[in-house]
Amino acid sequence: MGKIAIFIFILFLAGLGGFAYVNQEITTIKIPFGGAYETPKIALILFSCVAGALAMLVVFTIRDTKRFIDNLQYQRRQKKEARVQEMYSKALNALLAHNEDEARGSLESILAEEPKHLDALLRLGDIASSEEDYQKAMNFYNKAFASNQQNPEVLFSLENLAEKTGRWAEALDYIEKIIDIDTDNLSALYKKRAILERDEKWGELVDVQNTILKHEHTEKDRQREQMNLLGYKYEYGRYSLERGDIEKAKKLFKILLRLDVDFVPAHIGLAEVMLRESESEDAVDFLEKSYDQTSSLIILARLEDLLISIGEPARLIRLYGNSLSKKPQNHALRFLLGKLYYRLEMIDDAFETFSYIDASGMASPELYQIMGDLYLRRNQCDKAAVEFKKAVDMKIAFRLPYWCSACGYLSQDWSGRCSSCNNWNTYTFKLHGAGKI
Repeated sequence: MGKIAIFIFILFLAGLGGFAYVNQEITTIKIPFGGAYETPKIALILFSCVAGALAMLVVFTIRDTKRFIDNLQYQRRQKKEARVQEMYSKALNALLAHNEDEARGSLESILAEEPKHLDALLRLGDIASSEEDYQKAMNFYNKAFASNQQNPEVLFSLENLAEKTGRWAEALDYIEKIIDIDTDNLSALYKKRAILERDEKWGELVDVQNTILKHEHTEKDRQREQMNLLGYKYEYGRYSLERGDIEKAKKLFKILLRLDVDFVPAHIGLAEVMLRESESEDAVDFLEKSYDQTSSLIILARLEDLLISIGEPARLIRLYGNSLSKKPQNHALRFLLGKLYYRLEMIDDAFETFSYIDASGMASPELYQIMGDLYLRRNQCDKAAVEFKKAVDMKIAFRLPYWCSACGYLSQDWSGRCSSCNNWNTYTFKLHGAGKI
């Protein structure tokens, strides 16, 4: 490499000598606002070359110096980031170990190095919030928000704190900001839905639920949210009915039945609308049709109450009889018929019906208690005592509760929505010994 460089330098000198030999003329150089100077042309050329080389040397020196300084700063930043990351990892490990004091110390050390470290501010806010020091948590979250106002995690932290302190309107404002940033953010939409449900803003909630349904990714999730949409429409209808907006309620219940004919709460709701409109006969006819469509004993029980209230129990008995002719082995249906006889004090018919059920081998405290009472009315005290003892031995009080098919919750009162798991259209009757009916 050295020989090649020497050879090139010799060639350069030779070329320069040849150039000087043929350019021996004198050149006059005039300096602005100064005198004039005469110099050989080759000297001018050499001076220009040296000036250009010095200029390039200065440029390269500046470039290399800047590169060196940038590299030095980059290395320092890397070391600082590595140190901060190590402290943050230590803080996270401490949090996982529920050692908040150690985590707090590591996070505060991070802020000493980097005062605007977003994750450290958020974790310190989380620690303060868990200790119910909400003002301190707010201070940390506000610093994080000032650092990055478009970060969804920061906004979620502020929203959670607003919920904990009961500032629901403010919580909803933060959710709206997240949705403005990311319209497809399902977590934000879920939270907005929960707040609207809490405030019973069913109209807005139905719109939010439609948006959620559009953005769900899997078929399973879409099916779940479709059922939730039906439920919220039902709640909107129920709310409208309670507020006296009959037409709105009627429209919503009819929409629900077009979407899902097996949605029992909508059948019950539409019948209530008819009763509010003083159309008892239409309500009875509608419930009979609904029962034929769904075979729901919830609807049948509502129909029973309605027919008894208007003085037409015979019509209900015929309905039970027709149903039993189609399903003679349905002991649950037969039990409800017997209970109707018992309710109407048709003692002989009730006794015959329950005796048939008892002979089928179904064990139920409800059955034993009614049979015991029927024996008492027949003055057969010994047999009554036997039946009462069977009921007592089962250690379950007489009841025919509603049973949630989703979570197994038992309720003495019917509702369109289970108060335990919050699912709709899941209540059915629970008769011990006969399963759900």
